[in-house]
Amino acid sequence: MKAVGFTHYLPVDDINAFLDVTLPKPTPKGHDLCVAVKAVAVNPVDTKVRAQKDKVEEVPRVIGYDASGVVESVGPDVTLFKVGDEVYYAGDITRSGTNAEFHLVDERIVGHKPKTLSHAEAAALPLTTITAYEALFDRLNIDRDAAHKDGAHKEETILMIGAGGGVGSIAIQLAKQAGLTVLATASRSETKMWVRDLGADYIIDHSHDLVEQINKLGFPYVDHIAIFNDMRHWNSAVTLIKPQGGIVSIDDTHLPMPMEGMKTKAASLHWEFMFARSMHQTEDMIEQHKLLSYVAEQIDAGKIRSTVASIMSPISAANMREAHRLIETGKTKGKIVLSEF
Repeated sequence: MKAVGFTHYLPVDDINAFLDVTLPKPTPKGHDLCVAVKAVAVNPVDTKVRAQKDKVEEVPRVIGYDASGVVESVGPDVTLFKVGDEVYYAGDITRSGTNAEFHLVDERIVGHKPKTLSHAEAAALPLTTITAYEALFDRLNIDRDAAHKDGAHKEETILMIGAGGGVGSIAIQLAKQAGLTVLATASRSETKMWVRDLGADYIIDHSHDLVEQINKLGFPYVDHIAIFNDMRHWNSAVTLIKPQGGIVSIDDTHLPMPMEGMKTKAASLHWEFMFARSMHQTEDMIEQHKLLSYVAEQIDAGKIRSTVASIMSPISAANMREAHRLIETGKTKGKIVLSEF
């Protein structure tokens, strides 16, 4: 089968950072689906895994953590899918990745592809959707249906720091569906327009003082905070979080994180890592199948849209290098997708 892989961990501008390779087609076992991959998306985690290091792979390593495709064959224990089903998913960071013609994935972390989306549009969603969903509804324990009943969090505020990227793009939509007031940070004109179009109620420029801007809007505190880029705004987040509120972050850090303000507010800090369930084979792995199915229903009902910003074709080493280069600038909005081998 065709695949895009690498043997050396090189800077993205090196022509050998990615290679077009041919590998054996995998065979599904247990709960595995073998998916004929139609489109993949690139995420910041891809660039972190590929980051330069003194290591050489004997067999080309294939990464990639977003895909949409068609079930080609199934393992003996599969019950949720059948051959021919269209699916979308984010894969497992401990296994070979999605940048290949055929890919093995546990059915419990796979969803049926939204019927109203193309494979390219669907491939933009899984990793960021799972991350955003778990951050809001599993870690911060926000009621996802608050907009449709007397939920405990209806009309509460959430500050999303780094809202213009892939995770923020879907999180804004999920939060609005849950009835929250969204304060989204963005610093460039195109990302400000992007987050506003996705439903953000207020746009905050994270290149300036967050506390001052949010206080001027009439919010002394916000009920929830989601940090979707890095932790440079940690002190502002601690100042802004409501007493007994919660902060969730998707990025680890080596920066100082003073906790005195969190303690005196009895505020909570949560970490979100969407690969945790598959990496540790948790008993509730199937929750990712359920949440992808829920979001697919929301998309097909016209309540949530794909966050794809650009599509490259084909899935090749050259296009993969370019996608990684763009991600590494830190200035992308939405998701970059590669379609068809």
